[in-house]
Amino acid sequence: MLRHPTLPNQRTLASLFRTCAAVSSLSFGLALHSLSIRLSLSSQPFSGSALVHFYSKSRLPLDARKVFDEIRDRDEVCYAALVVGLAQNSRPIDALAAFYEMISSEVRSTMYSVSGALRSAAELAALEQCRMVHAHAMVTGLDTNAVVGSALIDAYGKAGFVSDARRVFDENLRINIVGWNAMMAAYAQQGDNDSIIKLFTSMEAQGLRPDDYSFLAILSSLSNAGLDIESERWFTRMIEDYKLKPGLEHYTCVVGAFSRAGRLCDAEKIANTMPFVPDAAVWRALLSGCAYHGEADMAWTMAKRLIELNPNDDSAYVIVANVLSSAGRWEEVSEVRKMMKNRRVKKEVGRSWIEVRGKVHEFLAGDHLHEMRDDIYKKLTELMEEIEKFGYVPVWDEMLHEVGEEEKRKSLWSHSEKLALAFGIISGAFPPGKAIRIVKNLRICRDCHEAFKFISKVLDREIIVRDVNRYHRFFNGTCTCGGVW
Repeated sequence: MLRHPTLPNQRTLASLFRTCAAVSSLSFGLALHSLSIRLSLSSQPFSGSALVHFYSKSRLPLDARKVFDEIRDRDEVCYAALVVGLAQNSRPIDALAAFYEMISSEVRSTMYSVSGALRSAAELAALEQCRMVHAHAMVTGLDTNAVVGSALIDAYGKAGFVSDARRVFDENLRINIVGWNAMMAAYAQQGDNDSIIKLFTSMEAQGLRPDDYSFLAILSSLSNAGLDIESERWFTRMIEDYKLKPGLEHYTCVVGAFSRAGRLCDAEKIANTMPFVPDAAVWRALLSGCAYHGEADMAWTMAKRLIELNPNDDSAYVIVANVLSSAGRWEEVSEVRKMMKNRRVKKEVGRSWIEVRGKVHEFLAGDHLHEMRDDIYKKLTELMEEIEKFGYVPVWDEMLHEVGEEEKRKSLWSHSEKLALAFGIISGAFPPGKAIRIVKNLRICRDCHEAFKFISKVLDREIIVRDVNRYHRFFNGTCTCGGVW
């Protein structure tokens, strides 16, 4: 075409941008972008929206936003491409901002922009955002759409409101297998194995055939609970009764269940004999199991395998260092820290989010940036001193530095989830009877887990934390995870 007198138009470039996104051809996509600028087509809605999609799929969300800002006469397709792209690149706050910008600009929403906004609200576990997007979907008539319905179930489930997810599920007559799987995944996040099995049975009674995602929801829930025998039984049913071929994710769940149950050698055997090359998730599941059961030597082995796959995986270093520090093997902890330093690996900063009156507040470990920081630390000090009177003892096991007790105490007290909790309490947005909900980007540490159990009892209120692994519901001094996470 370029050798022919006919120049490419918007549709030509849009097709090519989507192809580049599909085959991950960044270099050719950049060349096409250059051509589109010369032809004055990059700022046109049709080709521009495809270009936004290309940059989003290429994991370049800032470039996607820049292209979007240069598009003239932005329509619903352009906004949908941006909202979905930002959501897929784990920029939920930016995605929601783009969605509300679209509404204020009086641009019509589509099932894609609404589902993208719901995905972002789900990532933040932001209930008020879920409800606002849900209300918008109802007003526009998109709430009965199968795609939007599944996204609503997923969003409410990840926000921890399974009853709301179930209400959407029961009221939407167009729910397909994706919606059923989303509902089972919502129960899985809460560790509600009985409800998952009941829903699975109901799905079959409705004439729907379970797929690999259905079994993934079941196995992930059983894995989080460390139910090795049940996991093995359902894995076998998947193969023999339903003739489904397990994927790597299914094997990872079984490895995780065996690891949490203490069957570390059996878990390693599965990892080494399964018809897939073990990836980082498999070795991390085994490493976490070793850490939970205090098997320092085996943890070292698993960490080395994980580091071989990705030398920059900070979780491998951190987990094995925690195990070694718990065992008092400080020389080896120093060795791990030296490896991290030599390879320039930095531990991911702990971040926590809490939604207060529709606004999401973010906290980092040791954060002093919040406008209410003085009040937050004052309340946190009061809380920690109060629970110590009731028998709380700091858990030092996961401290990576051999330092004094007072320094350890200050470090533990300033974890991001504790700061978020203190802010939630002083905000006045959580009256008695209303649960405080926090989202954590990493696994909640053992000290915060222990502290939250005491705080829930002292304050006589429910605290819900969604970490990278699962939901933790603290009430009256206990947690629904049963100490396994």
